[in-house]
Amino acid sequence: MKIYRLILVVSASLIISCDKKEPLIKPDLITEKVLYDTDDPAIWVHPTDPSKSIIFGTDKDTNGAIYAFDLDGKVIPEKVIRNIKYPNNIDLEYGFRLNDSTTTDIIVFTEREKNQIRLFSVPDMKPLDDGGFPVFEDEKNLELRRPMGIGLYKNPDNLSVTAIVSRKSGPENDYLYQYQLVSDSLGVHAKLVRKFGKFSKQKEIEAIAVDDELGFVYYSDEGVGIRKYYADVKMGNEELAFFGGEFFKEDIEGIAIASKENGQGFLIVSDQQKGQFNVFSRKDNSYIKAINLGTTATDGCDVVTIPLGTTFTKGLFVAMNEQKDFYFYDLSRLGL
Repeated sequence: MKIYRLILVVSASLIISCDKKEPLIKPDLITEKVLYDTDDPAIWVHPTDPSKSIIFGTDKDTNGAIYAFDLDGKVIPEKVIRNIKYPNNIDLEYGFRLNDSTTTDIIVFTEREKNQIRLFSVPDMKPLDDGGFPVFEDEKNLELRRPMGIGLYKNPDNLSVTAIVSRKSGPENDYLYQYQLVSDSLGVHAKLVRKFGKFSKQKEIEAIAVDDELGFVYYSDEGVGIRKYYADVKMGNEELAFFGGEFFKEDIEGIAIASKENGQGFLIVSDQQKGQFNVFSRKDNSYIKAINLGTTATDGCDVVTIPLGTTFTKGLFVAMNEQKDFYFYDLSRLGL
């Protein structure tokens, strides 16, 4: 009986600990609202004037859009991409090579209802994909072709850019497909170069984040934990780590990588149902702490660690909020 009571006490304390929330950190600002359903942001840093940087964010609906915000959270109308059929996740890469003498920064996002990914140049917002690149084409079941998450990897050795794409549902193995973005005299194309990635068969896989510098890709297997692989196709398909699940209440969602010198930095991962974020070491993926930023049902997030203007002097963290907006925080306020 005494042992039974002890187990009850320990179990109750674990439940209380799991439900306990950290002190609230309020955002520096909240963006203007989108029309339908915010999901995932990507931060573009202006090359010469960081105060003119742009935050892109998906508005998820059958008549959705990619919104563009300035650092005051105001919509930049001329940069918004409209009439997108259910845009889901978005990522950004710098210096995509169009030809021997021309490069451009790019955003790539998933368009779920068309079973494809889209590619636009930044900041001029020109389509480079001739209407889109189909994904998961070898799947006969249409439900296994619905793209959700996306992460871009720029190989530091040959500067090639690949897109790693997840989907709404899929098999236990090879859940993700990786496409090389190739530019030639006929335009830009997407070439399938790899299938990889385990899936627990619980919930789904949406959030993907790539660490270009260290060469790793992370993704949230939402019901169980965070998985880590090499981003470079030539490094193979071995799972390098599987971690973090015990620190989340339920859905494990958006991942942002805060890079610092010498491989230091943080992974910031949304604990969706608890309304918090868990922070892990970029170097060894150990758990550091939880932070409460006041967002609700956060799917996607992004971060940069360089100063952006006078408000975000230590860097910028952006998180999706379910009230059709995004929250902006100076990175120093997260205690990172």
